Amino acid sequence: MEGTSAHGHVAPRRAWRTEAWATLALAWPIALTNLSQIALLLTDTLLVGRLGTEALAAVTVGVNLYWAVLAPTFGMAQAAAPLLAQARGAGRRLDAPRRGWMREMRRGARQALWAVAALTVPTWALLWHAEALLLLLGQEPAIAALAAGYVRALMWGLPLFGAFVVLRGFLAAMERPRPALLVAFVGIAVNAVLAWALIFGALGAPRLGVVGAGVASALANLFMLLALLGLIARDRRLRRFRLLGRLWRPDWPRLREVFRIGLPIAGQMWLEIGVFSVAALVVGWLGVVPLAAHAVAVQAATATFMVPMGIGQAATARVGLFFGAGDAAGAARAGSVAVAIGAGFMAASALGMVAGAGALPWLFLDAADPDAAAVAGSASALLVIAGLFQLADGVQVVAAGALRGLRDTRVPMLFAAVGYWAIGMPVGLLLGFPLGLGASGIWIGLAAGLAVVAALLLRRWRRLAVAPPRSVPAAAADAVPWPAAPSPGA
Repeated sequence: MEGTSAHGHVAPRRAWRTEAWATLALAWPIALTNLSQIALLLTDTLLVGRLGTEALAAVTVGVNLYWAVLAPTFGMAQAAAPLLAQARGAGRRLDAPRRGWMREMRRGARQALWAVAALTVPTWALLWHAEALLLLLGQEPAIAALAAGYVRALMWGLPLFGAFVVLRGFLAAMERPRPALLVAFVGIAVNAVLAWALIFGALGAPRLGVVGAGVASALANLFMLLALLGLIARDRRLRRFRLLGRLWRPDWPRLREVFRIGLPIAGQMWLEIGVFSVAALVVGWLGVVPLAAHAVAVQAATATFMVPMGIGQAATARVGLFFGAGDAAGAARAGSVAVAIGAGFMAASALGMVAGAGALPWLFLDAADPDAAAVAGSASALLVIAGLFQLADGVQVVAAGALRGLRDTRVPMLFAAVGYWAIGMPVGLLLGFPLGLGASGIWIGLAAGLAVVAALLLRRWRRLAVAPPRSVPAAAADAVPWPAAPSPGA
């Protein structure tokens, strides 16, 4: 018998292999799309680094502030993925109404766009006052002024990026991630050309310096959104959903559901992004050289993180599809396979990062800069620490993605609060300042926080999915009840 039970029985090897291939087929385009998104800001960092250490430090501070503040908008955009995957999964049930799932997906995508728009306005208000915020947080006035100019230009791409993420969630639920990948890779080239022209005044463009990098990224986000909408409109199967049709019409119950799922996702993202952003601000108290070293290490760690993040997004879609269909065994298998794949990749990444710690910093630095050698030495030490927490970082992001497929978002947010802010940041501050380890101590604290979050999320996944779903005590479970799967003879 080929079927399995989620109630403790082991699935046949064929089912696990099939799921592994399905997850990889969905995950690799999403992961590369994530890498392309970070490549936009990485391009800014690489090019701005040629302007000097001060400019590099300003963009680093600006990027960290930007990511910390955009977490609510980004979280709302990510809420679309589990809703749309579950709607499509419900359409696979034998008792599902004809095309009802298409209507559910359309409405879910529209209301996710509404939620993104609603949270963009207060986010813009905060980003507009970036200089005052950075001065309040103890940054040097010259760095704060440069960073504020960059952020004020970059922020106009925020709602465009949020809308792109919603559409990417729709494509993941449809198991069609490649259009987003194609658009994102073209977007990298568009951003690189625009940034080069606007930072240095090439191709007849004005020389805007740091501000030009922000303008280029905002324009690249506009290009990617329009290009993705164009590809969806050209696809015979995808355009039937009419995602933007009657966009102005509210659907209050569904919008509330987006917020119910999305706000905890936003909170979890804010807690994680926020701890790294605050770490950058704290390292900034140590001076320009440690901050530039932190920038190099963060860029390298973020690049590797995009891969398990993509695997986690694939897990959300795969688990959500099985969840919507009422298939508990399939959902448990999908999430567990994704966690294993993410852990394997990050183990290999850890070895590469530690081995290359001495050479990697020079990809970001100008050897003619008098501070370059000092920055490279400090960055090498941070990269070794980053390599050590790679495995925990991969496990926590994939497990969180799998739990989102079950609509379990509130408890993971609480885990993030405990791991990052009750453990990671206090340990980092203690090691960094009273104990005198500086930036390395702060990074050791971050590693400790990530390890705690990974352990808690993995335990949560095993309890809700691998254990019998209906055996989870009501007080311990935050996920919605499992829909009953139709009988084969229905």
